[in-house]
Amino acid sequence: MTPLLLAMLLQAAPIPADSGERHLENIRQLTFGGQNAEAYFSRSGRQLIFQRQAADTGCDQEYVMNVDGTGMRRVSSGAGRTTCGYFFDHDRRLFYFSTEHLGPACPPRPDYSLGYVWALYDYDLYTADSAGGGTRRLTTNPGYDAEGTLSPDGRTIVFTSLRDGDLDIYTMRVDGTHLRRLTHTLGYDGGPFFSPDGKQIVYRAWHPQTAQDSADFVALLRQNLVRPTRMEIWIMDPDGRHQRQVTSLGGASFAPYFHPDGRRIIFASNYRNPRSRNFDLYLVNLDGTSLEQVTTSPDFDAFPMFSPDGRRLVWASNRHGRVAGETNIFIADWVEHP
Repeated sequence: MTPLLLAMLLQAAPIPADSGERHLENIRQLTFGGQNAEAYFSRSGRQLIFQRQAADTGCDQEYVMNVDGTGMRRVSSGAGRTTCGYFFDHDRRLFYFSTEHLGPACPPRPDYSLGYVWALYDYDLYTADSAGGGTRRLTTNPGYDAEGTLSPDGRTIVFTSLRDGDLDIYTMRVDGTHLRRLTHTLGYDGGPFFSPDGKQIVYRAWHPQTAQDSADFVALLRQNLVRPTRMEIWIMDPDGRHQRQVTSLGGASFAPYFHPDGRRIIFASNYRNPRSRNFDLYLVNLDGTSLEQVTTSPDFDAFPMFSPDGRRLVWASNRHGRVAGETNIFIADWVEHP
């Protein structure tokens, strides 16, 4: 049996949920092999844009596929490294963040002798048509711009940037105008998403509490690095007012997304064992109450997003990998009341 035929058969067959995954039914694996993450629905709910590690360069590029896993195609240029793709303009266009302006080479991985760190690459925001053509560079900031998503009305991009010397959240119009900084506290504010009604933004954050923590954070920033091992979930108004912390779990809580009812947040966390890579998905009310575990797989589960109609959930997971550490995209029917 060829690998392609095997993948087609696996796509057609539902995967049983792990014990305790009461909200998930008809789980299907959409990608098979390698590193695949950050899959986000198109406005129509018919397609997903996601980042996938290219086999030839080992560098992330942006891909689009149908929600059944068919029709996969690359939509970024293939140069440099890309991240954080998203549909806009009623699915006629898409944007992503890329280092392609620095040349075709894949930028080097961070120095892990410093511990587990993320590299803050010199990404800029690019737009393209739905096939990946007509590329236009929208930002020219000499530093990190990434983690962008779109407002429900399609007019505003919210994203994370290092442009003012700290990792803060900004908004701008989809044409690059009306730039506005929303966060100002020293630390990592990132991964923002709008609520379904556009009246709130959820994000992840870590703000150093001691002089030593502040010094360590700034020292890493000067090397274009950040240590993402301590983060909590926050929300704020779309103008940056009323910033408030939702979770106080410890460990790293990230990848938040609003539940379709606008009253809850789904996110990933390793708070039960902050030294492990075993992240699970959780639901929590906006006031931090009623924490509920959604996934129970003993591996990595993260980057959740509900479909526009609220009936399905897509996320990235290490479950059912053919090799250790393999990350694939999964989709499931959402069961609101198990």
